[in-house]
Amino acid sequence: MIQAPETVYTDHHRVKCDGASDIRGGAALGHPRVWLEIDEKGYVECGYCDKRFVLKGGPADSAEAA
Repeated sequence: MIQAPETVYTDHHRVKCDGASDIRGGAALGHPRVWLEIDEKGYVECGYCDKRFVLKGGPADSAEAA
């Protein structure tokens, strides 16, 4: 599996990504806001910026697997 450029761990199955949430005044630097749904794999990747959202305690949570 190829490593995602950024991984965010979350407690929610539904997440939003705009590519610039962590950048001050970054709305112009990101991409359109999209809502993503984490499925049975335990993660989802943004189609714009490849940020990976991992469900805490889910099958893809490496902290749980270790």
